[in-house]
Parts: sequence; structure tokens; C-alpha cells
Amino acid sequence: MSDRKTAAVKMPAAMPVHTVVARVVDGVDRDATWTGERGSIGTAKDNDLVLSDPTVSGYHLRVAAEKGGIRVSDFGSTNGTFLGDARVDAGLVPPGTRLRLGRTLVALAAGEPTTVELHEADRLGELRGRTRAVRRLMQDVSRVARSHVAVLLVGESGTGKELVARAIHSQSPRASGPFVTIDCGSLTPSLVASELFGHEQGAFTGASRTRRGAFEHADGGTLFLDEIGELPPELQTSLLGALERRKFTRVGGHDEITVDVRVVAATNRDLRTEVNAGSFRLDLYYRLAVVTLEIPPLRDRPEDIPLLIEHFLEAEGYTGGVRSLIPAETLAELVRHRWPGNVRELRNFVQATLAMGEPVALRDDAEPPASPEAFARFTALPYAQARSALLGEFEAVYLERLLTKSDGNVAQAARHAEMARSHLNELLRRHKLR
Repeated sequence: MSDRKTAAVKMPAAMPVHTVVARVVDGVDRDATWTGERGSIGTAKDNDLVLSDPTVSGYHLRVAAEKGGIRVSDFGSTNGTFLGDARVDAGLVPPGTRLRLGRTLVALAAGEPTTVELHEADRLGELRGRTRAVRRLMQDVSRVARSHVAVLLVGESGTGKELVARAIHSQSPRASGPFVTIDCGSLTPSLVASELFGHEQGAFTGASRTRRGAFEHADGGTLFLDEIGELPPELQTSLLGALERRKFTRVGGHDEITVDVRVVAATNRDLRTEVNAGSFRLDLYYRLAVVTLEIPPLRDRPEDIPLLIEHFLEAEGYTGGVRSLIPAETLAELVRHRWPGNVRELRNFVQATLAMGEPVALRDDAEPPASPEAFARFTALPYAQARSALLGEFEAVYLERLLTKSDGNVAQAARHAEMARSHLNELLRRHKLR
């Protein structure tokens, strides 16, 4: 990698992709067929293969064509997905596999290869990447930015969902308007409504003056709702109404306020699973996921790491050249690292390296496997008691470390643990940590 600042590089504008054919071979929807690179199967109207079998869940199964076969994953369906007598949650299956969804049998086959468009440069706004996955994302961002539809961004924590949202805004006709961010996971349920819709003076204790909410501040621009999966059920209804009517009422108010806002939402969960579980409204999901963009994790794009490092160094004002700070052997180690914190972790590494004047040690959160001796004291107990005692010790240690890592912020801790905040609060009370 060169130490001089690089300009945008023009690259091939298309790539070949595999496809899968899903065909119903038994059931009420017999002969229904869908072909594509990846898609979902279920009874909800926005699935790629829509079924009418009542024993199939709204969002039942996801399928994706890969070089080595067909990737399948169940959305937490009620009746499950079966390969013969074995229930399948996720896996890679060969073409020719037949899966049973409720009373429906679906055959999966390899389809004809096709091509998809790629962004011709290695950057778009603040986004950087030369890998096909990222340039495909950039192309999708450019395309969807021209419209005014709602967009749902799905990706692991730290993958840069807010940067993608900002790129959509900056490439859109709303670029001159405001870009407003609300982190739904960092607010208490009692404050979310006020943050979104504002409140009138005297609406509740502490409301000493009238306050505009995020919808009003974002009028004419884009409202980015981060961690939308954390939105309390009672507020999902209010948000749905605001999106459908483009009108809302401040907390404690009576007059309706009309706004022109584009909503981009983000989550590290698959909301279709939440819909199946009944914790997220199906009609709100329809409103938010008019277009869904998936953000690849950093471990799936290691070739972009040198470019990202260069970008972060430039952002910090460093002009000494990448190789003068990070030797080639360290760079090779960075490319091999799994990056559980994704791009955010890489940025933190670059900032820490600059602060110390040399590469800092990479964090490895993986613990060594416990030795058999570590469980010896449990073997004298009956199985049920031993399991309960071991689980209790694990929970206590896990929760303490989780709170430490999140500086005591329960909402942030719940996001790290990928669990519902209510369940985390219950565990914290059980172990007297709250």
C-alpha cells in the first residue's frame, strides 16, 4: 500500500452472482416458484416467495445462493424448517435439497448466474471499500438515495450503519436539509416519545417549556432511527401513525403537526424474527423496510482494511505515511484478525496507535476453554443442581463484565449482549447487580 494519499479508484462496474430457484413441490401453493440471489419465504406479503399455507410463518425461511451451495436460515418460525426428520435452524445445503415448511415442501435448485452493478469507485461520501460487497452496497445506496422511500439498514454493531444512513442523505435531493439521529436503544421508554415527537410545557414533571422533537427538527431532511428494534411496543404504534399520516401530536398536545421526513432505520437484529415472536409490529416493519440494505461485517471484507486504516489516519490529520506507523507484518496480522467490533474496533485501534506512537496489542475477547478440573466441584451434585449452580456462576461473571464494558449503561449492555433490555434487567435484579 502506498503512503501517499490515494484518490478515488475507478473499478469494474459489475460482478457475476449465483442464484437459487425455490419451487413448491407439495402443498397448497404447488408450483409457486421464485428465482434470485437471496430472498425470503413465508406468508407475509413482502416475501420473495409468498405462500398461503397457514402452517407457514409470516417470515419463515431465508435462502441465499453461495459458491458452495445454498445458505438457509429459519426466522424463528413457529413450526420450524425440516430436512427429513431433522429441524434446521441454519446451514449450507446442496442444490436439490427439499425442505418442509409447515405442510409445504420446497425444493431448492441452482439457478442461472447473473450480474449485479457495482459502484465504480472505492468511496462514496464517508464510505470506503474496494471489495465487491462494499461497492455493491455503495451502488445500492446511490440508487435508493434518489427516491424518498424508507430504508432499513441491517448489520452487526460497529459496521457503520450511521455512515451508510448519512451517505443516503448526502446523495439524496434532501442533502441540503437536516440529518437528525435518534438512538432508540439509549433512551428510557418514558423519554422516547418526547424525543421523537416533542412535548408541550407541563406535559409531565420536568417539562418546563415546549420542546420540538426529532420529527420536527428533521423536517425537509432525514431522520435516522438507530437501534429501531429497541423501540417499546407502545411507541411502535405512535411511530407507525406518524409514518402513515406524516402527522403527529406532541406529548401533552392536541394540535397535529405535519412534516416531510424521510426515515432511515437501523438494527443489528433481523426484525422479521422479532415480527414472528410478536415483539415488533408487522405493519411497522412494512413501513420501515421498503428497501433493506445489509451492511457486511469487517471480517467478510479484510481486503478493505488497508484502505480504511489510511482513511482513519487522514481523518486524524496524520501525514507520516501508513508504513511509518504500521509495519507490514502488523498489517498482515490486522487482515487476519476477526474484528468482533467491526469497523468501529479498527478505528479505535488506529486512534490508539496514533496516541501511543506504535501499534497497540489487538484485543482478543476469546477466553481459553475451561479445563475439566474447573468443573470438578460440580460433579458431586445431581445434574439439575450442578447445571443450575454452573449457570448461576456464569451469569454473575458475564453480567459483571458486561456492565463494566458498557460503563453501567444498561441499554448499551443489552445491545452488546443482543438481548432484550427487559430480560437483562431481570437478570441484573436476580444477581443483585442493580
